[in-house]
Amino acid sequence: MRFDLLKILLVEDNQHMRILLIEMLRAIGVRYIHEAADGAEALTTMRSTHIDVVLTDLSMSGLDGVEFVHLLRRSPDSPNPFCPIVMITGHSTERRVREARDAGVNEFLAKPITARGLVHRLTLLIENPRPFVRAGDYFGPDRRRRDDPRYQGPRRRAEDASPFYLDDLDSERGHPTRRL
Repeated sequence: MRFDLLKILLVEDNQHMRILLIEMLRAIGVRYIHEAADGAEALTTMRSTHIDVVLTDLSMSGLDGVEFVHLLRRSPDSPNPFCPIVMITGHSTERRVREARDAGVNEFLAKPITARGLVHRLTLLIENPRPFVRAGDYFGPDRRRRDDPRYQGPRRRAEDASPFYLDDLDSERGHPTRRL
């Protein structure tokens, strides 16, 4: 996997953690790394710079990671609601993971971070992107990672009963979304 062309935005209020993550990213070949100390600064950066992937901390002063993801995914003036997001946190309780998932993150990475874990999450984003869905107040990547042929329970989404369809195309960015 080549990471040298990725433009990554690192959103982290702890300078020591930012330095550690930057060194890890450089070690795996990432050359274009932008930094933000909170979600508000990240949104400003994304309005002026094309970003391929966001790595954001969950707990930050100012605009925290979950609030940032909510704004990026749902705000009418979002610079890129389809940008892949990896949530990084030392608070990996089930409640916090669910909160990040429900905000619309693509991947979750618990601290302490390893280079292997970081590479794995970035590889998942690039090689196995999930389609985006809009369901109720949720907008983000489909939370189902795969169709399990052994699953015999009821299907909860309309397209599970009919062939896959796209009924909404973000005309500005050309990204398909599924309405559920």
